[in-house]
Amino acid sequence: MIMNNQDSKPVILGKLTRKEFRERMESGELKACIIPTAATEQHLEHLAMEHDYRSIMHISELIAKEVTPHVLVAPVMNIGISEHHMKHPGTLSALPGSWLSVLFDGIRSMNQAGFTNILVLNGHGGNIAPCEGMWGQYLQRLEINLQFASYWDFLPEEIAFKHLETKEYPGHAQEFETAIALAAFPENVRHDAMSSQKDQAPIHATAEAGKAMIDATVQEIAKHIRGMIAGTETVDIPPYMP
Repeated sequence: MIMNNQDSKPVILGKLTRKEFRERMESGELKACIIPTAATEQHLEHLAMEHDYRSIMHISELIAKEVTPHVLVAPVMNIGISEHHMKHPGTLSALPGSWLSVLFDGIRSMNQAGFTNILVLNGHGGNIAPCEGMWGQYLQRLEINLQFASYWDFLPEEIAFKHLETKEYPGHAQEFETAIALAAFPENVRHDAMSSQKDQAPIHATAEAGKAMIDATVQEIAKHIRGMIAGTETVDIPPYMP
C-alpha cells in the first residue's frame, strides 16, 4: 500500500517543467493521473457559472495531495455538454462528438506520457451519459486501467444524509452544490439572490456540511486511486467481436 507522503511537490501537471515531469515519470514516482471534466453553465441566480469546474478542481487537487507524490491532475475540461442550459445566456456547451474527441485526446496524451492508471473525474451531470456510451471503445483502444466516475459517486450516502436537510444530491445548484461552494469558495455564492429566487432549496446549505462532504469524498476517492495503483481497483477490457 502506498503511504501518503506529505511533501511539497506540485500536483498540477501544468505547474511542472518538462524536465521535472520527465524525471518524476522516469523514476517511477508518478503512478496515476486524474483528468477532471466539468462545465461552465448557469447555476440558478445565486452560484457563479464556474461552479462545476471550480469544484472538480478543488476536489481533484485535494485528492492528489492526499496521495502525493504519486498522482498528477491534468488540465480541467471546463466546457461540458450543457445543451439543456443554453436558454440561459452565458452557458457554454460542446456537442457530444467534439467533446468526447477532446477528452479522448487528453486521455491518449496522458497514456503516451506514461500513465496506465487514469481516472476521469467528472463534476457535471451532462457529461455522464456520453462518457458511459463511449467508455468501452476507449478501453478497447488503449487497454489500460481507465476509469470514469463523478465525484459525488464516492460520497457515502450516510454522510450526505447526515448533512443535507433536503436529503438530495447532487442536484443542480441545490443544497449540495451550494454547500460545496460555501465550504470551498464562498465568494461564488450570492446570498441576496439565493434568498430571493423562486427555488429555495439552496438556503439550507451550510459551509460545515460542504466541508464534511468534501472531506469524505476526498478520502474515498484517494482510497480508490490507491487501489488503482495497487491493482485492486481495475476495469475489464470489453472483448473484441470474433
